[in-house]
Amino acid sequence: MSDNHRIVIFIGLFLTLTSIRITDGSVVSKGDFNKDFFVTWSPSHVNTSADGRTRSMKLDQESGAGFASNQMFLFGQIDMQIKLVPGDSAGTVVAYYLTSDQPNRDEVDYEFLGNVAGKPYILQTNIFADGSGNREERVNLWFDPTKDFHTYSILWNLHQIVFMVDWVPIRVYRNHADKGVAFPRWQPMSIKTSLWNGDSWATRGGKDKTDWSKGPFIASFRNYKIDACVWKGNARFCRAESPTNWWNKNKFSTLTKIQRRLFKWVRKHHMIYDYCQDKQRFQGNLPKECSLPKY
Repeated sequence: MSDNHRIVIFIGLFLTLTSIRITDGSVVSKGDFNKDFFVTWSPSHVNTSADGRTRSMKLDQESGAGFASNQMFLFGQIDMQIKLVPGDSAGTVVAYYLTSDQPNRDEVDYEFLGNVAGKPYILQTNIFADGSGNREERVNLWFDPTKDFHTYSILWNLHQIVFMVDWVPIRVYRNHADKGVAFPRWQPMSIKTSLWNGDSWATRGGKDKTDWSKGPFIASFRNYKIDACVWKGNARFCRAESPTNWWNKNKFSTLTKIQRRLFKWVRKHHMIYDYCQDKQRFQGNLPKECSLPKY
């Protein structure tokens, strides 16, 4: 049996185990886009099913589109199922992220960078803390994200930020604030998504442009789950350890042994860029967190 077959079986077992989600959390919402989100731009390019459970966005030469959550949150877990633009998607960018929208903003980004037909989508993640970003990582996914919906999650607590794809951790950003590394921990953030033309940089550094004859380009969203602390003006309620704030419990302060194994597999076989390895970009002076443990 090959290593790839073993890891696929391992992921299957992992998904079976993780399908038993936390039951003592306070789930804010799990499904109606009309109730929990508002369209931020180009409503003519946003289509929502009658029951509010599925939403799609369209990009054409006229416009892209976006929507955002009605509420803001400080810590928790956000899950969103997304099906990306099929076919020739070069130049297109689907963004799904948390942001505080402040001058010294905190932000936790998923950016799905389209590609020419037959080439894999690139998933770029980034983190801004106290207004500072430049923490990009890129991976090629182990499946075709245009064929079906897949779940993209952000676990955010006092200890770490974990990016997960179908519950498989692909990135960890640890809280090393005590060592002088900025970490999003005070500013509440809203959930935002958008579909837009990024052909100046998104595909091969801007070499492959958006082919508008292949449009319109459509990305779809469904089955989101918001299990997070709703911001009500006082950070201490969200930072407290309690049955409701399950994400702050010690068991979620680091990756489990199974998660670490999957995390290492992703980094070894699917990572194509890591800012912490880019000495030329930072002129040999890598960001401080690059020398600190991830778990």
